[in-house]
Amino acid sequence: MWAWHFYERKKPVRVRRSELTCPGNSMKMMTKAAESDADWVMFDLEDTVPPAEKEKARELVVSAFNTLDFKGKVRAFRPNNLRTQYWYEDITYVVSRAGHNIDIIVLPKIYGPEEIATVDQLLTQLERKLGLEPGKIGLEVLIETAQALVRLKEICEVSPRLEALIFGVADFSASIGAREMKRDQHINFLYAKQAVVVHAKAYGLDAIDCVTLDFKDAETTRKDAEWAARFGFDGKWVIHPSQIDIVNEVFTPSDEDIKRSLRIIEEYRKVEKEKGAWALAIDGEMVDAATIRVEFKKLLYAKKAGKLKELDIPKDIFEGVEFEVSH
Repeated sequence: MWAWHFYERKKPVRVRRSELTCPGNSMKMMTKAAESDADWVMFDLEDTVPPAEKEKARELVVSAFNTLDFKGKVRAFRPNNLRTQYWYEDITYVVSRAGHNIDIIVLPKIYGPEEIATVDQLLTQLERKLGLEPGKIGLEVLIETAQALVRLKEICEVSPRLEALIFGVADFSASIGAREMKRDQHINFLYAKQAVVVHAKAYGLDAIDCVTLDFKDAETTRKDAEWAARFGFDGKWVIHPSQIDIVNEVFTPSDEDIKRSLRIIEEYRKVEKEKGAWALAIDGEMVDAATIRVEFKKLLYAKKAGKLKELDIPKDIFEGVEFEVSH
C-alpha cells in the first residue's frame, strides 16, 4: 500500500456474480440494466460512446444515477482511460453531480499503479468537496494490457479503494497480438486469467472474468462461466440481459455448498466464543478467519439468489471488513 493516503477505508464485500455493462449514451438501455437481475451495473463512457456523444453521455449517466431504482445493485460507471482528453471531465462531471449514488468507478486500459493513484487522489478531493466520506467510491480496474499484467502486484497494493480486478479479453488480445479471442478462452488466456485470480485473492480482491463476446450463444456463455468459476473467479462480465441468468446460476453456491458453509461458520463461532480460538480443524481442513470470510461470501451469494430467507452476518467479527448485499 502506498503511503500517501489520508483516509481509512473499510473494504465492503459485494456480490458480483454478474457485472452488466451498457452504453452511457442510451437512457433506455441504462433503465433496462437497472431493472435487470444483474448484481452490478456499469454505465459506459468509453468504448461504446463515440467522441461526438461523450458530453451528452455524461449528462445521461448523471441522470440515470440520480433517478433510476437500482434495487440494491452495485452502481458503477467507466470513464475513458487516462491517456485520453476525456477522462478528467468524465470523473469530475459525473461524481460532482451524482457522487452520492455511485459505488464504483471502473478504470480501463491501465498500464500501472500510477494511473490508479491519480484517480484515487482526485476522488479524495471530490469527496471532501461534496461532503462525502473519503473513500466512499471504490475502484475496479480492467486488466487488458500486457503492461498491467506484469505489474499486478503493484496495482493491487496502490489503493485501499481497489475492490476488484477484471480481465478484459478484447483489448488484452490486441495488446499481445492474439489472433483468437472468442474460442477456448480458458486455454488461450490461461496464464493471464490465472495471474488475475491469484493476485486478486492474495490481496483480498474480487476477480471478474471477461465477457463472452458471442452473447447469443447460451451454451458458450455457460461453458465460459463454468470455467471461470473453476479458476476461482467471483463473477463474470455480461453485455446482454440474456447472459445474466446463466452467469448468476453458475456463480451461485449449490445447496450442498450452503449447508457446509453454515456448518463451518457455526462451529467456528462456537469454538471462538468458548475458547477464543481463531483456527480449528473441520473435516480434516484447517479453518481460520480467512476461511470464514470466504464462507460468509458464499452465503451472501446464496442470499442474493434467494436461497436464504434470512442471514445474520456479524459485522464485528473481522476488523476492517463490512459484509453487505446492497447499499
